[in-house]
Amino acid sequence: MNSLIKKKLQLVGILLLATLQNCDSRVVETTTEAKKTNNVYNLEWTTLDNAELSKSSLNGKVTLVVNVASKCGYTKQYKELQELHDSYEDFQVIGFPCNDFGGQEPGDANSIQACAKNYEASFTLMSKISISNDSRHPIYQMLFESTGVLPKWNFGKYLIDKNGSPIAFFGSNVKPLSEEITQKIEFVLQN
Repeated sequence: MNSLIKKKLQLVGILLLATLQNCDSRVVETTTEAKKTNNVYNLEWTTLDNAELSKSSLNGKVTLVVNVASKCGYTKQYKELQELHDSYEDFQVIGFPCNDFGGQEPGDANSIQACAKNYEASFTLMSKISISNDSRHPIYQMLFESTGVLPKWNFGKYLIDKNGSPIAFFGSNVKPLSEEITQKIEFVLQN
């Protein structure tokens, strides 16, 4: 292997390590006061096919909101997210495509849907949004106000209780079927 290729491989390795270090592995619980005041189910939710998601499909269910991306190292989480979605009654996963992190969701609705189908994911996908800039979507603004955190990367996960109150945040590195998430879902479903 010539020295130019070695140097390029070293650079790629350094960039990959830097990216992984910036990924989010936090688990954050929401304060009791924030749970009382913020109800994301009262906001407008628009699906990937530009239809309004009905309030009746949200109210009374525990929801995991995830910022998804089709060209990310975490995209394979789509499969576990679907498994999680199918595991509990009165629980749902809802994905919000977002291109804010590394430009990893550049596609249109058709390409986003195709990516989800590639992982056999059929949970609801919302219209493409922004999280990290001045045009932050109102749902993510309320999620931020409730938890004090925004995703640092793709596949950040917020758990929302039956009343629309954000109660926890799980970073990108927290796998959908991890005990941190499943135990919290089970607890919230029982209460």
